[in-house]
Amino acid sequence: MFRILRGAGGERVFRVATLSALALLALFFIGIIVSLLAFTDWHTFLAALLSEEILFAIRLSLVTATVAAVISLLVAVPVAYAISRASFPGKDIVDSLLDLPIVISPVALGAALLVFFNTPLGGAIDDNFIRFVFAVPGIVLAQVTVISALAIRLLKSTFDGIDPRYEQVARTLGCSQPEAFFRVTLPLARDGLIASAILTWARAVGEFGATITLAGATALKTETLPVAIFLSLASADVEKAIAVIFVLVIIAVAALLAIRRIIGRRYQI
Repeated sequence: MFRILRGAGGERVFRVATLSALALLALFFIGIIVSLLAFTDWHTFLAALLSEEILFAIRLSLVTATVAAVISLLVAVPVAYAISRASFPGKDIVDSLLDLPIVISPVALGAALLVFFNTPLGGAIDDNFIRFVFAVPGIVLAQVTVISALAIRLLKSTFDGIDPRYEQVARTLGCSQPEAFFRVTLPLARDGLIASAILTWARAVGEFGATITLAGATALKTETLPVAIFLSLASADVEKAIAVIFVLVIIAVAALLAIRRIIGRRYQI
């Protein structure tokens, strides 16, 4: 097979094959967007987009996603740094455990949280401190549970790419370990932190499975943007569902463009 791919003819075949796969996948997603545009009645679309329910869903999604992203980053920074730099028994097991939210279905994570709040400890927390089940804090908790693993993985890659010798030099110049971290490592990780914040925030905006399982799907109460799509389709209001889909697409595209801009700036010579 490798003999066939040698020479100018093999290079042309390889180039055509890779570009064809790229074109097919791009056309697939373009076709989905075009079908949404063709199906949309723009007067109905604007009315749905400006309805009280959708505006509430937009506000709630932006607020909860922002809070969840901040909490996730506050947890992910020290955890990712510890996983990247420290060596301890059972590190591989801990590292794998932290990746579980990435590979486990969000619905399963939401169900696990719901089961926890039906235990004596979880019930005491839910009854006496903060109400999570079928409440707005439950949205934030579900989002944090889903996106924290993503934040940790992204930040671990960032810390892995920073040479530990920078911290060692700072230590020899009189900095303590916390000072070396905050004055040297964290500034070097700035672009990775920003990219991680944007990506985890966008992922929190689009979170559905764990949210609807733990916080429920109550209109004008726990209705985030993905929940609004679910409720709109359940009531056969396709125009409203499409309006929300476009909002999520715009948020996702803006987030991805921002990340690509940061990555391009980082590797610009």
